[in-house]
Amino acid sequence: MENMTFNSPYLQLEALGVPEQTLYPTFLFFLVFYLLVMVANIGIILLITIERSLHEPMYILFCNLPFNDAFGNSVIFPRLLGDLLRPKSQLYISYIDCVVQAFGFHLHVVASHTVLMVMAFDRYVAICNPLHYTTIMTTKMVVKLTASAWGVALLCVSILLALTLRLNRCGTIIESLFCDNASLFKLSCENPYINNIYGLIYTVTVLGSSMGCILLTYAKITAVCINSKNKTLNKKALKTCSTHLTVYLIICIAGFIMIILHRFSGYAEYRKGAALLFHVGPGILNPLIYALQTTEIRHALLKILHSKRVVP
Repeated sequence: MENMTFNSPYLQLEALGVPEQTLYPTFLFFLVFYLLVMVANIGIILLITIERSLHEPMYILFCNLPFNDAFGNSVIFPRLLGDLLRPKSQLYISYIDCVVQAFGFHLHVVASHTVLMVMAFDRYVAICNPLHYTTIMTTKMVVKLTASAWGVALLCVSILLALTLRLNRCGTIIESLFCDNASLFKLSCENPYINNIYGLIYTVTVLGSSMGCILLTYAKITAVCINSKNKTLNKKALKTCSTHLTVYLIICIAGFIMIILHRFSGYAEYRKGAALLFHVGPGILNPLIYALQTTEIRHALLKILHSKRVVP
């Protein structure tokens, strides 16, 4: 199939470029990492669900993060694993499936930022306004914050993909291991000016809002900690906020690398690696960071493991 078919119902994906002799070890490597990501993230969700001491707004909001990581990796890796075992000439995907995958990918990306924003708001209220925390962070507020995080992500991504769907396509080759919006509108034989403008606004808004929210929130938290003489409060705030900021930095660094490499066609193989890093890195590091850094989660996990060990 040539890359000049008008509105073709099928598209061709790029191969990972793995030598035949390392094909199965590579497949096993990605399969193990995918399973680790799923076990770690679903395990965290189950832990918070089962352990009553973790039924607090902070941990309920945090559940959105492992859910999003499990969702984002499931959008990409099952198909990628299947494609690894297919010949390059058979790496085809229907246009509809490609759009669905692109939608899932971008929903995961935007939700990574919006979820961290609502988590930052929770930490701000807990540290800067502790006396009113329980009256502000009610079950209703937690539901509103969760719905807002996913609702904003759904709206942004729906507009992004809707603008791409209106374009006629002349190309059939997706210059990526999986489908995303940039790869889809590059297939167009029309002027994607509106897509580029919205894409720029979309990127600046998502990144600008999340960075602004995180910086403003933690600047106020830092100010409260500096003025406070309560060492226990300061220590707890530092540990919680450093955990949150570490996760945010991992997501931002992986995302920036991917965006930059998408602009340079000569770095295709690096772009593929960055795309996989964007999913695998945060997906496996986030639960580990929270499990190791958050005392309550660590204690709950150790309690369950200890109870399993002592059961005859």
